[in-house]
Amino acid sequence: MKTPTRLPEVVTRYLAAVNRWDGALAAGCFAPNATVHDEHHDYSGREAIRAWVVETSLKYRPTFTPLRSFAGDRRVRLSVAVSGQFPGSPVTLDYELRIRGGKISTLTIE
Repeated sequence: MKTPTRLPEVVTRYLAAVNRWDGALAAGCFAPNATVHDEHHDYSGREAIRAWVVETSLKYRPTFTPLRSFAGDRRVRLSVAVSGQFPGSPVTLDYELRIRGGKISTLTIE
């Protein structure tokens, strides 16, 4: 399994933070008015994103391993293996991130 290379630094920091279950550090990777869409829910703003990371970390104890990536000008697509304490673990999820001003402006997880 090969880990993607040349991801924007903010995406690398975000993945490291969520693998440490650090909601504050993960939220710091996002723009102040950023949005996340995950499991049919939307989270807007850093505080909501921090709470989402903390809640999912406590509930599922997930670990994230990037499998494939595509990084364009301001858009990053990742396939991520997610394992943890949930039915069907591990699963592969598709992430689409938009980057603006060195921060994540949107994250969609499917």
